[in-house]
Amino acid sequence: MKYYDPRADILFKKIFGRNEDLTISFLNAMLPLEGDGLVKTIKYLQPEVLPVIPDLKDSIVDVLCVDVKGRTFVVEMQMFWTSYFKQRILFNAAKMYVTQIERGENYDALMPVYGLNLVNDIFDTTSEDYYHRYTMCEPSNPEKTIDGIELFFFELPKFQPRTFSQKKMQVLWLKFLTEINEKTIDVDPELLKNPEISKALDICTYLTQEELLGYDRYWDAISTAKTLASGKYKDGLDAGLAKGRAEGRAEGEKLGIEKGRTEQLVESIKKFIAKGFDFNEVVTTLEVPADQIPELRRLIS
Repeated sequence: MKYYDPRADILFKKIFGRNEDLTISFLNAMLPLEGDGLVKTIKYLQPEVLPVIPDLKDSIVDVLCVDVKGRTFVVEMQMFWTSYFKQRILFNAAKMYVTQIERGENYDALMPVYGLNLVNDIFDTTSEDYYHRYTMCEPSNPEKTIDGIELFFFELPKFQPRTFSQKKMQVLWLKFLTEINEKTIDVDPELLKNPEISKALDICTYLTQEELLGYDRYWDAISTAKTLASGKYKDGLDAGLAKGRAEGRAEGEKLGIEKGRTEQLVESIKKFIAKGFDFNEVVTTLEVPADQIPELRRLIS
């Protein structure tokens, strides 16, 4: 049986954006919720309900939902790390927090917002831990916290299932996300035996023709973006170093990097557009800073 990769945007949303039972299981497994704090029911929200803020209107939310307690969950899959990712996650969570009440209403009505982020990349090279939790706390006494927004990051490449003495459903969901793809031949029996994971596996076996086109476009976009991220400075740095030998190394590096970055961005965006992507969709995928967008649009037009 052939499986499609559940980390792909279109499939991730199909699994967790349409199946309340799977999303509830996933949230309870991935977040430190216990007892009465477990998610019982959810209602999906559309990203369009987020307020439009100039220059940040294209921020991405993969799955957005609220439970019966009024808690909001912002879930995102990120295929590779960028320097803007944490800020985008904080921004999305903060938007959902501040828009819970109208001006003049009681702050007691505010409910927690959880940002759950799965990263198919390594961003913390100082630790072997794949799980990271961020709260607002007193540095000298981490037990003293201000409730409101909590952010959780899972570095998927670091995940190594050891024993089920860990949180079993978290292990199963992480195995599902890290082991299932188009190369999968044999599925771990533990995944097949679990009702929620088995249902998610079934969803991964079929895509409509339209969904398949979107699936392929997604991986093309990821491949192009990764190429850009890994090599966008190289040409500019080389040119900058050459000029720096004559005019000063520091200034040459700066000019070269800036020129090379712009040229690489323009080239990459043109490739995206040639594949059928909209300009705004492209700059969102590549996480281009807002102040660079007008110049890039001018260079491409």
